[in-house]
Amino acid sequence: MLKTGVNAPAIEVVDLGGKAWRLEQALTKGPVLLAFIKISCPTCRLTLPFLQRLIERGQPGSPALLAISQDNAQATEDFLDRFGIRVPAAVDPAWDFVASNAFRITHVPSMFLIETDGTVSQAIEGFVKTELEMLGSRFGVTTFEAGEAVPELRPG
Repeated sequence: MLKTGVNAPAIEVVDLGGKAWRLEQALTKGPVLLAFIKISCPTCRLTLPFLQRLIERGQPGSPALLAISQDNAQATEDFLDRFGIRVPAAVDPAWDFVASNAFRITHVPSMFLIETDGTVSQAIEGFVKTELEMLGSRFGVTTFEAGEAVPELRPG
């Protein structure tokens, strides 16, 4: 897994609408939060609603989110629909996993906050409540509600 402080690799994936999505291009509009997922991953199902909340409540300057699925487009769409998750998503084709390999993904979910200069400022593997809280506080968003039952840690 890539560490903080390194430059993010240039990647291109195909969004669920069939259009090419390029990290370089997205960074011209602001920071980007990439979330690598797999639909069979229960920790991904736990994490994505909190990422959705982070983006929905985001302030100006909050990152754009892209979930990058290691499954096909139809399975990914079905997964997002079934769990009511409304986040932009793309597919990292299973035959080569170019984006996943470029970010050295060994577990999902793996998340990377990438600054406009291309550096990785935060890297999270699995569900780590304190890391997600730090991410939210940086952008002025309360990630978890008071009294909400949220685990401290759930590995990917």
